[in-house]
Amino acid sequence: MVLDAWITLGVIGFCFSVLVLTRFAPYIILMGGVTLLLSFGVLTNQEAISGFANEGMITVGALFIVANGLNESGVVQWLSRNLLGRPGSTVGAQLRLMFPAAFLSAFINNTPVVAMLVPAVATWAKHNKLPVSRLMIPLSYAAIIGGCCTLIGTSTNLIINSMLMDQNQALGLKMFDLAWVGIPCAVAVIGFVVLTSPWLLPKRRAMQLDLDDARKYTVEMIVQPQTDLDGKTIEQAGLRHLHGLYLVRIDRGDHTLHVVGPKEILSGHDRLFFVGIVDSIVDLKKIRGLITPEEEKLNNQPAKESRSLVEVVVSPSCPLLGKSIRKGRFRSYYNASVIAVARNGEHLNMKIGNIVLRTGDTLLLDTTDHFLLQQRDTTDFLLVSAVENSQALRHNRSIIAILILLGMVISVTSNGFSMLNAALLAAGAMIITRCTSAVIAGKSIDWHVLVVIASSIALGKAVEKTGLATRAAELFLSGTHLGSTEVLISLFVFTALLTSVISNTAAAVLVFPIAVATSNALDISLTPLAITLMIAASASFATPIGYQTNLIVYGPGGYRFLDYLRIGIPITVL
Repeated sequence: MVLDAWITLGVIGFCFSVLVLTRFAPYIILMGGVTLLLSFGVLTNQEAISGFANEGMITVGALFIVANGLNESGVVQWLSRNLLGRPGSTVGAQLRLMFPAAFLSAFINNTPVVAMLVPAVATWAKHNKLPVSRLMIPLSYAAIIGGCCTLIGTSTNLIINSMLMDQNQALGLKMFDLAWVGIPCAVAVIGFVVLTSPWLLPKRRAMQLDLDDARKYTVEMIVQPQTDLDGKTIEQAGLRHLHGLYLVRIDRGDHTLHVVGPKEILSGHDRLFFVGIVDSIVDLKKIRGLITPEEEKLNNQPAKESRSLVEVVVSPSCPLLGKSIRKGRFRSYYNASVIAVARNGEHLNMKIGNIVLRTGDTLLLDTTDHFLLQQRDTTDFLLVSAVENSQALRHNRSIIAILILLGMVISVTSNGFSMLNAALLAAGAMIITRCTSAVIAGKSIDWHVLVVIASSIALGKAVEKTGLATRAAELFLSGTHLGSTEVLISLFVFTALLTSVISNTAAAVLVFPIAVATSNALDISLTPLAITLMIAASASFATPIGYQTNLIVYGPGGYRFLDYLRIGIPITVL
């Protein structure tokens, strides 16, 4: 057993060294560590794969589908446009993001809060030209510390409170007993991040095309009457500051507005003409209340098949060459609608249907998945390429998606279902009610994150099995010469160190018996020790593998392991 403990310590040290010093993907490194422990006989086959059957890992997987349902139904996009607003600086953006995230996490499990907000924050950062790397870690940290403000904020709080009541029923904490410690901690964390992020967080933004260097598409959109945009000004509708996209004119009946000011009021059936890059057109098409001319002809009925955007380049052998898009009956011929056209950087000042096709024209098509298979090997087009993340939003399902989310939250907070049960039901409901499709839901799951979680659980099991955790706790907290303040400090430091290696719940459960023994030895109250343990177990700021929310933002934020150490260690000390 002693040899196994040394092997485990060596393997974990090796994994952390590789994570810090290299850019290998965390899932490869941690799974490699589990493989080594399995090969050395420290872990059995069942223990090595136990993380893949862990309740927390499966819950996170289900929450990816729930978050995707919210995204596909347009709820996330609505949050991005209406709640987060348009900040004037990165500091303003962090404040707008962190306070709501912390508040939500006090009453909702912080993992779904982060999973739901990640796509909204990514879109928000792009539209407002903000470095996404200075928003994702703040989102995760706000959610973590927000969970420390109430008894139901994290599952760890509930478990430790249950163990506290097992010692003495009268010691049980009430809903807001943690707030006396949690709220000051939340304010301190948010304040520290906002003040120090220019120095401690990297400045990286998602790669974006420059309009001058990219294909300039001309796209026509129509304002649907009696929707969110009808009666709003250009600025209120969010069409004034679109990244890489410019509103060049509005056709209103027989009248054309060539100079469009921010105070111009939109009306139903207005035809808006934009010039911009493909990524921005994808975002434009997801705005509720804007439709393409083809969608208007179809009375905006929901399509029976999943639709997305495809780019094609017209070849010299295209049968519709020299014909306008309308007269050539492009839609009937290819079962695809042309929503934008790019031609050598020109601004095509005409309706899409009137554009006469030429060799080399780049068309942006709204079509089904079958189009790619049918046209990939034909000579009609020189290039056929799918546009990433361009699936049409299901705005007519947004209310259903919100109700599913609320149902999940209420069922958990009322103790009707476990988090796992509620997440699985919500994920299934998102697919059954067509808030997302089964295919897109499957693709939305970040399997790399799940492998990291499962591997971390297996490594934690090795730490527990070999006695490393218990032995370290005894060494760290032993000695009755310590006063109550020193005991609280020692308890916090050790738990925070342990929770960066194994899960926060496992760390809290392992240290709780030591806290009880220390309380009895020093004849001091167990309650402050338990509260310190709850806060410390959630103080997983220093590593990406210490907490699920840190893992969720790892990829979208473009982070490296050292980025967490740089800002996480000072926050833990604070």
